Amino acid sequence: MSDADTRTNFIWEAVDSDLAAGKVPDKIVTRFPPEPNAYLHIGHAKAIYVDFETARRCGGYCNLRMDDTNPLKEEQEYIDGIQEDVLWLGYQWANLTFASDYFERMYELAEELVKKGLAYVDDLSADEIREYRGTLTEPGRESPYRNRSAEENLDLFRRMRKGEFPDGERVLRAKIDMSSGNINMRDPVMYRIQHAAHYRQGDAWCIYPMYDWAHGLEDSFEGITHSLCTLEFEDHRPLYDWFLEQLPVHRPRQIEFSRLQITNTLLSKRFYVRLMKDGLISGWDDPRVPTIRGLRRRGYTPEAIKAFVEMIGISKAHSIIDSGQLEYCLREDLNRRSLRRMAVLKPLKLTISNYPEDQVEWFDGENNPEDPEAGSRKIPFCRDLYIEEEDFMVDPPKKFFRLAPGNEIRLKHAYYVTCTDYRTDDSGRVVEVICTYDPESRGGWSEDGRRVRGTSHWVSARHAVEAEVRNYSEFFSEERPWEHDGDFAEIMNPDSLEIVQGVKLEPALAEAARGEKNGSIEGIFQFLRQGYYTVDLDSTPEAPVFNRTVGLKDTWAKLKNRG
Repeated sequence: MSDADTRTNFIWEAVDSDLAAGKVPDKIVTRFPPEPNAYLHIGHAKAIYVDFETARRCGGYCNLRMDDTNPLKEEQEYIDGIQEDVLWLGYQWANLTFASDYFERMYELAEELVKKGLAYVDDLSADEIREYRGTLTEPGRESPYRNRSAEENLDLFRRMRKGEFPDGERVLRAKIDMSSGNINMRDPVMYRIQHAAHYRQGDAWCIYPMYDWAHGLEDSFEGITHSLCTLEFEDHRPLYDWFLEQLPVHRPRQIEFSRLQITNTLLSKRFYVRLMKDGLISGWDDPRVPTIRGLRRRGYTPEAIKAFVEMIGISKAHSIIDSGQLEYCLREDLNRRSLRRMAVLKPLKLTISNYPEDQVEWFDGENNPEDPEAGSRKIPFCRDLYIEEEDFMVDPPKKFFRLAPGNEIRLKHAYYVTCTDYRTDDSGRVVEVICTYDPESRGGWSEDGRRVRGTSHWVSARHAVEAEVRNYSEFFSEERPWEHDGDFAEIMNPDSLEIVQGVKLEPALAEAARGEKNGSIEGIFQFLRQGYYTVDLDSTPEAPVFNRTVGLKDTWAKLKNRG
């Protein structure tokens, strides 16, 4: 562990204690074991942090293991995507392993339990097994097939492997205790029959191990010292330990921590699969979906996600994290590293009547006031500009410091301008604002020291790049969607995506639309007074598209809400 790394949590304290007591080798070995049946989400990011950082701080290593024991749902696409996401988060595994590589060893050990009389083949159906298992308050009942001889069980198990029985006709169960207070210990199923080809093993198998049987063995085979799991596996730990105690294998230490739960967010693979089938989201990388791919497309950074995990901490206590904490970490990172640009989302024409019609000036604009080394860019200025519609009011209320008849404001980086007139269309909507400028205020300040409280961003009409902007917000209108009793689709926020066409961008953003690198965060910008935006995958040089990653705090919006 680095001397500079003073962070800690109960897991790291337990690991340090095991090392000090000589209970484990000097090298800590962990693993991140996703099931390759979907893409990773923000909850997995917390687990990835725990697994990889625990190993890193002690000079150990972490394996990336695909728990591929269900041939009906697993695909190579997900394996590739999981690797990409882990690497994007900044972690490199020591070994890429697969549960399916251990199928033969698992089977041999299962036979050992059968020979010892600790496992049996059961003919009960799945529904009957559930019925016989009992409830949390009532003990289970023994299967009528529980007391078959070891010889008969071994013969039936081998015939299961040979494919002599159809799906669901028989299972292999551990013989433990049907009256146990822990329902997981009531003769759990170890193998089920599935006549399905495995994406890596082909047709070599027609019986597949259940997760509870496979999980502990995989850890054991790989020499894992600390098996770190979320709390829902705490009640399974006695079962893992029981399996390993019956066999001549290494026994890791399992430690559980609380899983991640964020307001206005649902971490459910099945729900998002359904939304994709119904065409309500575009895919696993839809920026509204809390997958790593979706967050990445929206503009989240790995640094912000890791900072978020460090902020909320690692503990056993269940807690619900406000989504604002994740956004806070994101803003902190983007504010420090993203380049500033001007973009007008809802353009209103502004004409400077006393500015030479054919003149163009170029102003220097800092790329990032938080980072002097980020330099500056050139911004064109001319007689015709665009400002935001909301930056002008004909009859403004108090504390409105933007443009209105007779008001003077500062145009960012450019000049002071004063509204002298405006024009409306037949419906009464303002379509043009007429101003004059003060030539002595070049650069956005004046030597006479007069106070100008309002500042607006703008874009030169002659040089503007037109784009589409996609503004994203919370996917669910309810803070705790997981507590909703009905269909989750009922509480989806209808305003989770707002598509804005005809956005006007300063020309420096055209480089981003062409996919060119810009600054320390590629493709992510702060649109002044709007929020942080990133170039979307759909973007082309001819039709740029930007996603809002996260908004900015707006003092005027707060005042309006109070009013």
